[in-house]
Amino acid sequence: MQKTSSRLLSLLSLLQTRRGWSGEDLAERLDVTPRTVRRDIDRLRELGYPITAFKGPAGGYRLDAGGHLPPLLFDDGQAVALAVALQSAATGTTIAEDAAGALTMIRQVMPSRLRHRIDMLRITAVHPPENGDASQVAPQVFTDLSTAIHAREELRLDYAQDRKAATEQQRRRVQPHHLVAWRGRWYLLAWDLDRDDWRTFRVDRIHPHTPTGPRFTPRELPGGDVPAFITSRFRGSDGTTTDWPCQGEVVLDLPATAVAPFAQDGIVEELGPGRCRLTLGSWSWTGLAATIGRFDANVEVIGPPELNGAFARLATRYANAARTTIPS
Repeated sequence: MQKTSSRLLSLLSLLQTRRGWSGEDLAERLDVTPRTVRRDIDRLRELGYPITAFKGPAGGYRLDAGGHLPPLLFDDGQAVALAVALQSAATGTTIAEDAAGALTMIRQVMPSRLRHRIDMLRITAVHPPENGDASQVAPQVFTDLSTAIHAREELRLDYAQDRKAATEQQRRRVQPHHLVAWRGRWYLLAWDLDRDDWRTFRVDRIHPHTPTGPRFTPRELPGGDVPAFITSRFRGSDGTTTDWPCQGEVVLDLPATAVAPFAQDGIVEELGPGRCRLTLGSWSWTGLAATIGRFDANVEVIGPPELNGAFARLATRYANAARTTIPS
């Protein structure tokens, strides 16, 4: 039979893995009697763990949320995953200081084998340069939005379309559904009651108001998949497909190895020395033609005709710009 201290840790680990356990199941897993399980449950309660008993054919126990945070027990994989997440959070965010402090505390109580693995991890979350206009989000805003989402309550908020014009805010009424992260920024996905459509709002530009409004029945998201819907919206589609609305195919006089690192989510196929086929998408035909033109190489358009037309319009535009007299 395990020693009491070791058995208590095993019992705590079991209680953390699922919502509820019957007394008989716990006794079988720990190889003890149900009476010993009851005694160990009482010991864990004395240590501050909020364990409640529930009624049923055999009765059982579950670990509930309490008024304070008791000690937690993690296996090796969970401890490493937690350390990675904390290192990622400890860069350029409003919770950086708390994340760094939590990581230090966790490292101190880790066994040497895990501490060595954690010390080998050196992670720095680098925000994309284009996010330089993004403000950090106050934790209270995350809390207010998450609470409204969980309670399914309508939300009144002030929203600045441009962070630089923060005084020009619009009042919006929304049914909040999800908080999502996209390329280094946080967004609120919500049904806009005034515009009768789905909208995404940058969280760093939101000022939520309290109290919240009436409860609502969540609408069904087109496609039913949040990542796919967000990807579709940011690609200029209607939310039902993740494909770009404009997709074309060209041949470039460049080796595939020179194109692939800059093709983003495009498909690059090698056709021979110094030539490759590129299949790429964009939110507009003009945008697609301009993106392909950045490769600074001869271009042969395979299709569709809309892409040829976009190149023709850009050629006219660029030719006019080249003829413009530069003031001396």
